[in-house]
Amino acid sequence: MPPRYILPVPEELTTAAELAFRIRVRHGVRRAHNWLQLVRFVAVGASGYAVNLAVFAACVHLLGIDYRLASVLAFVVSVVNNFWWNRHWTFDARSGRSIFQGARFFAVSVVAFGFTYVVLVALVSETAMTKVLAQAIAITAGTPLSFLGQKLWSFRA
Repeated sequence: MPPRYILPVPEELTTAAELAFRIRVRHGVRRAHNWLQLVRFVAVGASGYAVNLAVFAACVHLLGIDYRLASVLAFVVSVVNNFWWNRHWTFDARSGRSIFQGARFFAVSVVAFGFTYVVLVALVSETAMTKVLAQAIAITAGTPLSFLGQKLWSFRA
């Protein structure tokens, strides 16, 4: 049995749950598998990002749809793309029940979308930024939130 080390506990940690979370995070960043998952998640996200921006730009510039509605349509198309790739490649979660994973994936995606939507509307209404650039920045801002939710809840082992 390996020796046990007693970790110093900073004074700001007052509960066992906070300590357990910090230990989980510390162990998690030391595993190469988690970094590989992050790289795959980013690759899938990049494809979803491209799909989202293409659908968004087509809706706004070719079809004349309001940018707020266009962001919702682009979200729906890209979330289907991202679910399939994340389930089958990033998290290799084919053994789980897809209906439950899909519901969780969609729930996390809706939360992340809510954040990106607020960023998009703020950027467009408060700056002179173009709508497609604002959408690109908003999606990027919501990516960390999405990764954590998908890893820790949607596709957890």
